[in-house]
Parts: sequence; structure tokens; C-alpha cells
Amino acid sequence: MNNKGLGCFVIFLVLALIVSVIVNLLQVASHFGVDEASLGIVNQKPKFSETLEQAGSKETKDKIVQIDLEGVISGSHGGGQMFSDEGLDVDGVKRALEQAVKDADVKAIVLRVNSPGGEVTASDELYHAVKETAKVKKVIVYMDSIAASGGYYLSCGATKIVANETTLTGSIGVIIQTLNYKDAFGKLGLEQMTFASGAFKDTLGGARVMRDDEKAYVQALVTQMYEKFLGIVSEARGVSKEVLKNGIADGRVFTGAEALQKKLVDKLGYIEDAYALAKELGQAPGAMVVKYQRHAKFSDLFGALSKASSNSGKVRIDVSDRLLPRLEAGKMYLLPAHMIP
Repeated sequence: MNNKGLGCFVIFLVLALIVSVIVNLLQVASHFGVDEASLGIVNQKPKFSETLEQAGSKETKDKIVQIDLEGVISGSHGGGQMFSDEGLDVDGVKRALEQAVKDADVKAIVLRVNSPGGEVTASDELYHAVKETAKVKKVIVYMDSIAASGGYYLSCGATKIVANETTLTGSIGVIIQTLNYKDAFGKLGLEQMTFASGAFKDTLGGARVMRDDEKAYVQALVTQMYEKFLGIVSEARGVSKEVLKNGIADGRVFTGAEALQKKLVDKLGYIEDAYALAKELGQAPGAMVVKYQRHAKFSDLFGALSKASSNSGKVRIDVSDRLLPRLEAGKMYLLPAHMIP
């Protein structure tokens, strides 16, 4: 090895050693309860930067902001982190909406929704955030490949909905699932012993067959959430709950073209059509279009490095993120039936 190559190798080793030491220090600090603030790392709300999507008139500073809502909706990992493993960061989306509201130059917002849905509560949180934002500034939802169930739920909070002709949307319904493994345990000679404080405490345990009263109890919970979903769609689209129940609110998905016929959306088009509608409703014909993007904080980087360090030496093969959302037994979801594994 020549001197130049040896020098580069030494520099690489030194940098790797420094990174390793810092990561280990952060792990030790975390273990002993030392927080980021005491280490001089200020944990502030994430600030979204802007990237230009469509140029506007040089005579105005008006802006239309695009915010992307991507993936399975989950409330299990808030905080706006860039290194979340899966799903949609509800907290990050809410902060992006807050930033857009506070910016006087932002005249309207385009929410690009590309989500099959997700958890009931997380979807409801996003719906509420979108609806409250729409009271201050016009919000146009643009439905991309899919905006079904929870994705449609949150879209009902917008001022107007634009769907692509090929979008899959609708799927108005609620689903809850569990796994019964009683027979499998029997074949293996295993038996689960459960001690519960009440007759319904282990209803979704899976180690035994559910009783009829338990099935009725779980179905009542699902029906309660379904009625709330129906009320939101009914209010947003001006269609009675009875008409919805007896027609389109049976869990089916529809194409964007079918959704327009059934009054689930307001217009067909592309993202550029959503921009144009936002400029019209925001009374900002010369506005530029910018997209919010979240950049990683310094502490996020160390979090990712720490996670990578803790997983060193482990081989993990996982294709589920590409094929199916990871659903947790017992939770209620707003998802199309074909998304349930």
C-alpha cells in the first residue's frame, strides 16, 4: 500500500473511532437517565425547509405549500423524526400544518395523500388537524395512488378533494383483528394459562375460542367507530348516513372516477390541477408552489447510528414493509380488507 492510501485508511479509522466513542457516550448517558438538554442538544420542534415545485410571479411572495402524507397512518412514533421505521408520522404532519398556518405568505395548502389508512385514533387526529387548518387557510387534498379508509377519513377535513382518475379511495369502514392459535398450541402440546380480572379482559387473547358475548362486544366497538366515520363523511360530503350505509360505505374501494360519481371527491385531475385550485381558492394566482421537507437533526443522526450499532452482528431479512403494513392485534384500523395480512 502506498503512503497516500495508507494515510486515507488511517483517517478513516480515526473518524470511525470518534463516531463510535460519541455514540457509546450517548448510549451510556441514556442508560443513566441523562437527557439531550443536559448534553447541550436542544430538542426543538422540527422546522421544515422549502423546495420549489413550481415557479410563481416575481411580483409576489405568495406561496402554496405542498405537504406529503405517505404510508400507513400510525400514532406510535411521533416527534417528526426522519428515521422513523414505518408508517406516517402524525406529529410531523401536524407540525407542518402549524408552520403553514403561521406563515403569512402561505395562501393555501395542498395535502398529497398516498395512504391506505391505518389506526383509528391517529386518522382521527389528522382529520381534526386538517379540518382546523382549513378554517384558517384553504386545504386541497390531492389523492395519489391510494387514499383509502383512514386516508379518506382525514381527507374529509379538507376544503376540496382532487383525485387522480386511477386513485383507489373510499373503503369506508373499520376493522379489528386477532389471531386464534388454540389448535396450533394443541398440536404442539402447549397450553396458555391466563389469569384475568374480568370476563372480557382476555377477549382477544387468541389462546381460546371467543364466546358469543365477546364477539358481540367487539363488534359493538367496531360499530361505534364506524358510526363516527359515517358521521364525518356525511358532514363533509353532504350525504346522509342512511344513504351511505345502504350504498357506498360497505368497505369497498373505488377508483377516482367512480368516487367523483358517488360524490366522495370534488374533482379529477393531477397534482398540477390541485395547485391551480389552491391558487384559485387562496386568491393567489401568481403564487409559487413549495414543498415542505424535514431535514435530519444532529441528534437524529446519532440516534440512527446508535440503532445501527445496537443491531451490529444481526442479520435481518424483512420484506413486510414492501408488501403489507404491520398491524397489531387488538387495535382498530381504518384499512381496506385486502391490506389485512
